[in-house]
Amino acid sequence: MKQNKHTSFLFSTVGIIVMLIIVIAVCTLSSFFKIRKDFTQDKLFTLSDGTRNILSALDTPVELRFYCTQGGSDATQLFIKNYSRNVNDLLNEYTKAAKGMLTVKRYNPEPDSDAEDMARADGISGQTISTGDTLYMGIAISCLDSTVALPFLSPARERLLEYDITRAIARVASPDKVKVGILTDLPVFGIPGNPMMGQQGTQPWTFVSELERDFELVSMNSTTDSIDEDIQTLIVIHPKDLPEKTLYAIDQFVLRGGHLIAFVDPLFRLDPAAQAQQNPMARIDTASNMEKLFEAWGIKFDNSYIVADKNYISTISTGMGSIESPTILSLTSEAFSPDYVASAQIDNALMAFAGGFSGTPANGLQMNVLIKSSPNSQLVDKIMAENSQLLMKNFQISNQEFTLAAMLTGNFKTAFPEGTPQEVNSTEENSENTSDEESQKTPQTPGLKESAKPGAVILIGDVDMLHDYFSVRVSNFFGQRLIQPINGNLSLAQNLVEQMAGNENLINMRSRATMRRPFTVIQEKRVKAEEQYLSQLQELENILNETRTKINQLQEAKTDGSQQFILSEEQKTELANYRKSEADTARKLKEVRKNLRREIVSLENTLTWINTVGMATIVILIGIIIAIIKRKRTAAK
Repeated sequence: MKQNKHTSFLFSTVGIIVMLIIVIAVCTLSSFFKIRKDFTQDKLFTLSDGTRNILSALDTPVELRFYCTQGGSDATQLFIKNYSRNVNDLLNEYTKAAKGMLTVKRYNPEPDSDAEDMARADGISGQTISTGDTLYMGIAISCLDSTVALPFLSPARERLLEYDITRAIARVASPDKVKVGILTDLPVFGIPGNPMMGQQGTQPWTFVSELERDFELVSMNSTTDSIDEDIQTLIVIHPKDLPEKTLYAIDQFVLRGGHLIAFVDPLFRLDPAAQAQQNPMARIDTASNMEKLFEAWGIKFDNSYIVADKNYISTISTGMGSIESPTILSLTSEAFSPDYVASAQIDNALMAFAGGFSGTPANGLQMNVLIKSSPNSQLVDKIMAENSQLLMKNFQISNQEFTLAAMLTGNFKTAFPEGTPQEVNSTEENSENTSDEESQKTPQTPGLKESAKPGAVILIGDVDMLHDYFSVRVSNFFGQRLIQPINGNLSLAQNLVEQMAGNENLINMRSRATMRRPFTVIQEKRVKAEEQYLSQLQELENILNETRTKINQLQEAKTDGSQQFILSEEQKTELANYRKSEADTARKLKEVRKNLRREIVSLENTLTWINTVGMATIVILIGIIIAIIKRKRTAAK
């Protein structure tokens, strides 16, 4: 019996040692072969295909310097430290995917150190925290003589961290300024003055001034009949009554793989033609559209209707006071798609008299919504769009979310299957006036019928949002022109251009999921309790108003003027009833809040016990089961 016990103990010891050796071997081999599997729901630790394509295309070594302050016990610093761990994990994925073409160096820029001097030289900005210390957490990326800095990695941009790093790598790999075309008849580039004639010029729109910092802008107008091959991104603003030759040029630009951003509008309130109109009774149509192209893409944009939304009402000042307008939309974060880098971080914007896109994309195309209305919206005739009081009075909720901006991607087909507009016109004329032999003297270059490669188009249903009046506040300070953004319009427009004008792989890159997981069950309980709270509060307000009305009616019924300031018995009774109702309602509200706190605390405690004790209990039970099975096998021997 003793020998069996010694043998069992020996086998157990050897088994534990063998298991330990196997675990060490597996860990060593997995580290050597770099085998990893991402089991997170949103693939938090997996790089997108766009990033991998950019890294695999690197033909010159790139150096990435990550500056991050270490140490300290301040709460803010501790939070940044936890976030820096996530950044480090992501950078490790970059080095593995780059296969030796990307080197990551980490520095701790302590005060008065060489690392701090390097950080400042690289354009990394320090942030002063509550203790008075300076905190650094930024990235500088260099390739040959080109350097791009991400001055501070804010946790608020966690969803866009991969996009920011990948875009910076793409920029240093191709440092030349990208050409961006702007096709419009609006004076977005400003109007030069003529001192000889006493004419003052106008400044460029701030939207254009900001783009000129990062891109080489090329101006075009509605008479353009071709777009240069070196322009890969085209911005079309207010395409009002574009001739067919210009539409054909845009069509061919998209088919050759160009990236288009089009701002159209059913009612451009700041159209210069409308503002110059002297006759107030004459209405000039200020709508813009590219109907022929939209039809080929399966998209509809009706110039007759404007999106009105009660959730995004704007309060505007007039000569008669302030009014609420449901057609001037003060959009919040709920209106923007969190999945796309251009819109993920926008939390407010202003769109005036915007139109909605509808329809089903043509075969080969995919449409993704970037900006949408709330369900508490409707389409209104643009003739009535500026009559805010009438709109609010007769508002009819559609329970439909209208698309205010969208992205189309895929393989486009031409809107001119019959050929160029010149070909069609010349064919018609030649058939009437010339012979077939003469009509073939000047052959035309055949145009593309479908995409040479996948393209991308972004459509926005408003032009006003680009104008300084709706996007910035301009002031004069001792002769200097100061510009202050008043919403996210400029940021949104710049994001769209940066994404479309960047590397081909950046266009379809989506924002990353955040590592912060809110307790949705708790949030749902809180919302439900708040709804109950608000309903009871509304009930109290109604009781108060009814009581006041009754008291006033009783007061007005008094005939003796000397009794106007003395409460009658009826008034006293009404007042007593109100105070009793108020006390009962207050007690009920207190009970609702108390129950809400009790449920939330109970749920949080349950989750805490599951996390701390549940897994340990499961491990213990598994151990007990294994021990029982082993004991039975030993007894059987």
